[in-house]
Amino acid sequence: MAEAADFQGTSASPARRWLRRTGALLTGAPLLAGLLQLPAATPADAAGQESLQAAAAKGSVSVAVDSLTPSTPSEGDTITVSGTVTNNGKQTVTGAHVDLQVGPPLETRSSIDTLAKKSADLQGPSGEKVGGKYTEKYSALTPGVAEPFSISVPADKLDLGRDGVYQLAVSLSGKTSAQPWDQVLGVQRTFLPWQPEEADTKTKTTFLWPLISSAHMAAETGSNEQQTPVFRDDELAEEIAPGGRLDQMVSLGKGLDVTWVVDPDLLASVDAMTRSYQVRGADGSTTPGRNQEVAKHWLAELQQAVTGEEVAALPFGDPDLASLAHNGTSVTGSLGHLKEATDVADETVDTILHVKPSTDFVWPIDGAVDPSIVKVATSAGADKVITRSDSLQDNLSYTPSAARPIGGGTTAVVADARMSTAFQGDLTRASASTLAVQRFLAQSLTLGLQTGKQRSVVVAPQRMPSVSQAQAMAEALGALQGGSWSESQDLTDAAKAKPDPSADTRVPPASAYPSALRKQELPRAAFEQIARTQGKLDKFKVILTRQSRVVTPFGRAMNREMSTSWRGRGVAAVGYRDGIESYLNGLIDGVKLIQKSETKLSGRSAMIPVTVQNNLVQGVEHLELRLTSKNPTRLKIGGDAYEQQRVAVNGGHAQSVKFTTSANANGRAEVVAQLYTEDGQKYGAPVTFDVKVTEVTPTVMLVIGGGVLLLVLAGFRMYTHRKRAAAREAEDDSAEADDESDGPQNQADAPQNPESSDARLTEESAAGSRADAPEQPSDPAPDTAAESADPSGTGERVDR
Repeated sequence: MAEAADFQGTSASPARRWLRRTGALLTGAPLLAGLLQLPAATPADAAGQESLQAAAAKGSVSVAVDSLTPSTPSEGDTITVSGTVTNNGKQTVTGAHVDLQVGPPLETRSSIDTLAKKSADLQGPSGEKVGGKYTEKYSALTPGVAEPFSISVPADKLDLGRDGVYQLAVSLSGKTSAQPWDQVLGVQRTFLPWQPEEADTKTKTTFLWPLISSAHMAAETGSNEQQTPVFRDDELAEEIAPGGRLDQMVSLGKGLDVTWVVDPDLLASVDAMTRSYQVRGADGSTTPGRNQEVAKHWLAELQQAVTGEEVAALPFGDPDLASLAHNGTSVTGSLGHLKEATDVADETVDTILHVKPSTDFVWPIDGAVDPSIVKVATSAGADKVITRSDSLQDNLSYTPSAARPIGGGTTAVVADARMSTAFQGDLTRASASTLAVQRFLAQSLTLGLQTGKQRSVVVAPQRMPSVSQAQAMAEALGALQGGSWSESQDLTDAAKAKPDPSADTRVPPASAYPSALRKQELPRAAFEQIARTQGKLDKFKVILTRQSRVVTPFGRAMNREMSTSWRGRGVAAVGYRDGIESYLNGLIDGVKLIQKSETKLSGRSAMIPVTVQNNLVQGVEHLELRLTSKNPTRLKIGGDAYEQQRVAVNGGHAQSVKFTTSANANGRAEVVAQLYTEDGQKYGAPVTFDVKVTEVTPTVMLVIGGGVLLLVLAGFRMYTHRKRAAAREAEDDSAEADDESDGPQNQADAPQNPESSDARLTEESAAGSRADAPEQPSDPAPDTAAESADPSGTGERVDR
């Protein structure tokens, strides 16, 4: 790693060396005498003695430096150091007093790191006491009780010499009943940057201010025209609410000269909260979101904060480039999602924040890179990769500028690792925060004093700082921008700065990638599931009349599935992906065929209806329904083994599609109904049902023919009978005429032939009875009920 060069400085005076040696001897003599009286330690006691030594090194009294103002003093300033001392032992400390001690300048950046690790070690160097009235005294320190202290001392009383970083130690000395001599019982070291005059050559510092969160929105939306979004939880509202993490990031960054690094997904999510939205609870139910005003206020504050400032937009969802490079490139379509995430970033930021962002930068997790990560990072169009100096290392005695070419027209923007990691860990305690701030400033000043050449330095902190970390960052950056050795610079300008010709431009191999980071990566199975979901979406969208209502929310959800925020949250990541795929499956199942029971055909031809149900809000089209007979020799559909018809169904409706069938033989025939997209891909599950064919048989035809023959014979008999009767009447009429001419007059009143009259009545009665007779059992029934053969309209509702 890059290391600062040692300075040519003056050595301590003989008097100071004599005082330090005398103090060390006086402090160590009682301890040496006590050790000489102890028996030799056995191997079994080794571990215990080491723990006792570690406890003794920290002291029985803890000293916490809660504030140091000003952080970067100048001549004429009064330095105030405040904090608390706490007696952690079991004995009361008497004659206690707090002193300030100033050590010599720290010559290298590594010496700052070493001192920070041993900031509370009694055995470390502490420097010379300021003494005099700049001491705070206590009559007694009761065990377990914290006592405050505050010491103010003019800067000229600290005997500070040349520019540099000085060690400032706050020590607590006192006596106990077991050790009745004055000794140091606790110490806390910090750093005092000292450069009272303006530097001839200032370091140009770029500080990235990240606005990034985890995934809060799913793909689910409401069925209304506005597509009311559904949030997985209400945690985002807590982050942007007053005092929340993202609220603090905006309010603290507003007054600083920083480069805002924004995940467009965060902006899109908060923007969605400004309108009607739903929040899904743990039980699966949804409730209306109630934080519209909070979201509007946060966005308004952010829009004001970024006015005139540089904004760098990450790809939508902040995709995990390392996971994609190591596990996703072999899965078809994975790189396409990265390209989509990059394309949508510009429009999202511009629409919501009303600023034109830079989309040339990508930021792998912790700035760790290898050749595959660089290749993936630039595949989406970005040509600048934000790395870190603990990944792209140098063997120089100074820290070079951030920008350096790494081949293929790509620029690596190497952030300083020491300054970038200064605000990690728990900074909720004021003492930890103060130490982090002073350490950051010390590293910055020491870096600037390494060489007289001007350099561009980039600071890339953790992606999602906590509130306490953000407050420490803002405090340090405010002090740096008010200091005398640094000036602010935008990220774009830092990337364009002239590279140091001595800086290393070789990207480290894959074997050098940190194993701890590799263990947290999204597995190949994650990208395979994303690809499977995309495949289902591609088949589904072709039937939709309004594709954007589905494609857009699912596209953004799949971007979130690749987010860097899933690192260390493997179970949650799987749950999110499963939820997205499950919801898509539910939408796909909303367009389906209605199950059918066995159908009976009692003739040679009939119409078979098949119903398509659309439970979606929007209509579907570009579908074809195919009805196939598994036994075409028995049952044909449309004159062949199958028939296919186009289908279009309005949202929330069903359509009955009717197919003409013809039977050739009796028995059962299996029929399969299947939906297809226009490109021939099967859609949904098939519906299989049986058709029972009951054909008209020869025996039935004989029975019907015999009945017809009987009717013909009966009619012929009636005809001949009537003809004979008419002939007899004619004979009778002729005989009567002869009788009238020969016989008496009263023969005209004689009754007519009763046989002839009865026959006519009998024939008329028979004819009337035959006309009113019911149908014979052998008469054939209609094949199917009367119905229209025309297909139903797209808006027809069909009862199931």
